Amino acid sequence: MFVMSAMVSAYAIEPDSLLIAGNSYRNPSFNKEDCTCEGKRLYGKVKVVSSGADFKVQVVDTWQDLDVKVVTEWADSCGEWKFVDENTSWYDFSIEYVSSYPDFKVKFVNTWAGTK
Repeated sequence: MFVMSAMVSAYAIEPDSLLIAGNSYRNPSFNKEDCTCEGKRLYGKVKVVSSGADFKVQVVDTWQDLDVKVVTEWADSCGEWKFVDENTSWYDFSIEYVSSYPDFKVKFVNTWAGTK
């Protein structure tokens, strides 16, 4: 009974999170129709960080949420990412690579970027 009330209390404090075996699993709003997650568009300049990212991303070969095409020029369509230097302050969103509990899953492709 105590464990259940502790879980309910933790959930009430952080409604967007669920604590599972000591790990935080976020359940952001991933919108395939407008290519956004938590209201941020999933294309543009991307910064890779080791902690404190906007999104936790898992790279997979199948069952992806988003096909990502890495570009060097204009990243202006869904799933097109231009990676920027870790020291830059000009980026659209940041990601952290994880092996479990991602906000969404990506597959890197050479053509046809976008949601699945």
